[in-house]
Amino acid sequence: MGTKVIKQIAIYGKGGIGKSTTTSNITAALAEAGYKVMQFGCDPKSDSTNTLRGGDYIPSVLDLLRENARVDAHKAVFEGFAGSYCVEAGGPQPGVGCAGRGIISAFQLLKQQEIFEELDLDIVIFDVLGDVVCGGFAVPVREGIANHVFTISSSDFMAIYAANNLFKGIKTYSDKGGALLGGVIANSINTDFQRAIIDDFVEKTQTQVIEYVPRSLTVTQSELQGKTTIEAAPTSEQAQIYRQLARNIIAHTESKVPSPLDSQELRDWSSDWGRRLIEEETRPRRKARPRRAAALAS
Repeated sequence: MGTKVIKQIAIYGKGGIGKSTTTSNITAALAEAGYKVMQFGCDPKSDSTNTLRGGDYIPSVLDLLRENARVDAHKAVFEGFAGSYCVEAGGPQPGVGCAGRGIISAFQLLKQQEIFEELDLDIVIFDVLGDVVCGGFAVPVREGIANHVFTISSSDFMAIYAANNLFKGIKTYSDKGGALLGGVIANSINTDFQRAIIDDFVEKTQTQVIEYVPRSLTVTQSELQGKTTIEAAPTSEQAQIYRQLARNIIAHTESKVPSPLDSQELRDWSSDWGRRLIEEETRPRRKARPRRAAALAS
C-alpha cells in the first residue's frame, strides 16, 4: 500500500486583503465536505484560525517553545469547525527576532513528530502573510513545502503589487524545487471594472483566476460572531461561493511558473488602468427622460 500524499497549499496575500477570512472559509468548506484538513496560520498575530474556533485564540508553536525546550506537537494542534485542525506558528516578541522563524519552527516540529501522518490529513493549508515574500515567509515557496501556491488579490494597486512580488519569488525559486502558482483568488470583486482589472492582470502574468469572491456584509456579520460564513450563514450566497472556491482548490492539480511584470511594466499597466477609470467616470451619461415625456414622444 502506497503512502498517502497530503495536498499542501499556501495562500498568500497582503495584510487586510481578506486572506485569513477566505482561507478559513475554504478550510470550513472542505471540513464540512468530509476532508481532513489542517489550517496552519503563519502570521505572527496568530489569528488565522480564530473564526474556526468561535473567535478563540490558541497558543502558538513559538509560545509553547518559549515555555519549554521540548514540546509535544499535539499541544499545538486544536480542533476547529467540523473537525478541522488548527495550528498557529506565531512570532517573536515585538521588536525582537525574525517573524518568519515561527513558520520554520512550527513546520519542523509537526513534521518531526509525524503529526500530519498521524491525523491522516488530506490537505494542509498554510495561511501566509504576503506583503513581503522574504525570510521565513518564503519558506512554503522556497522549500517546496507547499505543492501549490495561491494568492488573494483585489483590484487595488497595492494588492496587485503584492501579488506580482509573490510571482517574482515563485519564479526565482521555480528551478530550485520551489512551489509553483495555482492562480489568483479575486477578492472584493463587485463591479465589472474590478473584474476586468483582475482579468487583465492575470492575462498579462500568464496565470488564472481560481474564483471571484465579492465583498459581502454576510462575511462581516459572521466574523462579528467569531465564525466563518460557512458556519454562521451556511445557506447564504456567499457561503456557496466559498464552497465553490474550495472545490476548485481541491480539484486543482497543475500549477506553473507565472510571468511577473517588472517595475516599469507594472507602473505603465496601472497608469493605463487609472486613465481608463477616469475616462469612464467622466463620460457623459444619457439622462433618462421622464415617463410622461417618453410616453408622449412615442
